[in-house]
Amino acid sequence: MDKLESMYAFTQVVENGSFAEAARKMNLSRSSVNKMVIHLENHLGVQLLYRTTRQVTPTDTGKAFYKRCLEILNSVEEAELAVSEQHSEPKGILRINAPMSFGMSVLGSKIAEFMSRYEKINIQLTLEDRFVDPISEGYDLVIRIGSPPDSSSLVVNPITIIPRVICASPSYLNIRGIPKKIQDLKDHSCLNYGYLTSGCQWELSYQEKEEKVLVKGVLCCNNGEVLRDAAIKGLGIVALPNFIVEEALKNGALQTILSNYKLPELTLSVIYPINRHLSTKIQLFTQFLQECFGEL
Repeated sequence: MDKLESMYAFTQVVENGSFAEAARKMNLSRSSVNKMVIHLENHLGVQLLYRTTRQVTPTDTGKAFYKRCLEILNSVEEAELAVSEQHSEPKGILRINAPMSFGMSVLGSKIAEFMSRYEKINIQLTLEDRFVDPISEGYDLVIRIGSPPDSSSLVVNPITIIPRVICASPSYLNIRGIPKKIQDLKDHSCLNYGYLTSGCQWELSYQEKEEKVLVKGVLCCNNGEVLRDAAIKGLGIVALPNFIVEEALKNGALQTILSNYKLPELTLSVIYPINRHLSTKIQLFTQFLQECFGEL
């Protein structure tokens, strides 16, 4: 019995919690999958799984072996991918997921440039602001702004740092006044980004000293362009990446405030499954983004 196939069957049983579901994913019979796992256990001389009528769970030894199996299977897939793409022109579909505002404001034109450079690569681009797991949701890579995930199954490739600014419309500031220090924000309407882990608590630093303030406001949204437009309409103060508010700052629709304070910087990263590390299409696109946004 093929050892790699048995290892793959074992990982599928662990991930799906049952032999039946693993068999369905592998398009095999339940008994075939069961035999492959038993073959592994007999070969290793250890019990890898606890089996009950309701569920299947890995033993402590099984958990450790599962992690090693993933590493081995990923390495094999990566090697096969590298060999198959090494001597061919990059082509095929590249499935990308990116944040809505970044995709619309910045990435769209760059995608067109990339495709003109590599005419045989087809792009499928999806824009949304929630975090997307490329493995479970079928993307070759995702682009994210913020703290990258901590996962042994994902490669995180930082591209550049994106600064943020605090700003508001002149009309709002004329009515409510211009805040001079961070604690002044308590008396203002602040527009909050919905997916920030800090919630309604803003963190800023002044002369290397970090300060925090609980803010309140009338609007919370997970899209930066919506918050920018609300700020332009005079609904409150907003803290957003430069690329979202740059044009509004230039034309005077928004005005920077508290410029002596610094907001935590955001990292623009490309994230992809570890077994896709040697994919030519992914490497080309990552290098392209580094060329484009290294000086963002």
